[in-house]
Parts: sequence; structure tokens; C-alpha cells
Amino acid sequence: MSALSKLKLVEARKPTALPAIVVRRNKLSDKLWEQLQLARSQKSGETFAPVRRKSVRNTETGERVIIDAPKRVRPWWFTGDNGKLCFSVRYGSRVLDIAKGKNAIEVANLDDLVTAIETVKSAVETGELDAQIEAASGSLKAGFKK
Repeated sequence: MSALSKLKLVEARKPTALPAIVVRRNKLSDKLWEQLQLARSQKSGETFAPVRRKSVRNTETGERVIIDAPKRVRPWWFTGDNGKLCFSVRYGSRVLDIAKGKNAIEVANLDDLVTAIETVKSAVETGELDAQIEAASGSLKAGFKK
């Protein structure tokens, strides 16, 4: 008996590009991951300082060098009028409507905020907010046209 006969063999092709909605979903999921790490670090009293690679010109030699620069991550939550935390989901500069007419999630403390962000992140990854992402993406694109 051959070792390969135990495996399921199929003919498959790797896609050349991802669909646009999957790219947008991944973008929002990455930003939600940053918000999750920021909330967890604030809850534990630590600082969250992600870095990004940046290309700059060296003044003495004139060569381009790549450095690690700190990335600024602004929290998407704020304290509401009633003293509770409100978390808004953003796509670019737009705030997404999570449900019709509702654009924020109200939580009592940072522990609940972490849970809420995890829930929203899983909803984005499963495609539950695709319509809202498409609407925000369309309105952002329209702002760049003349």
C-alpha cells in the first residue's frame, strides 16, 4: 500500500487575488486586534506600543534606511454621559452603524470592553458586518473622486 493512497488528492489552484470584501474584512479585523491589545494593556496597566517600519533618508550619508517607528493607536472608546464606556467601530474615518441607527456599544468597564471587542472581531471575520463595511468603503471612495 502506497503512502500517498491514504491522502485525498485534488486538483486545486491558488487564487491570484482575494475578493475586495475579504480584503476590507481583514483590514478591519487587524484594526480591531490593535484595539483589543490596547484595551488589554490599559486593563493591566501596561503600555501598548506597536511599531511600523519606516523608510527615512540618513542625513549624513544620504542613503535610505529602514527604521522601526512607534505607531500611534487611538482608542475607539470613550466615556459616555452616564459614566459607562462606549465603543464605536471605525472603518477609516467613518463610524460604522452596528445596527440600524446604533453606532456604539455600551459597556460598564474595561473587562466588558475586551469581551465586546472580541465579539465584534469574530462578527467581522464571519462576515456579519459586510454591508456596513461596503457602505463605509463606498462613501470613503466617493470622497476621493472629483
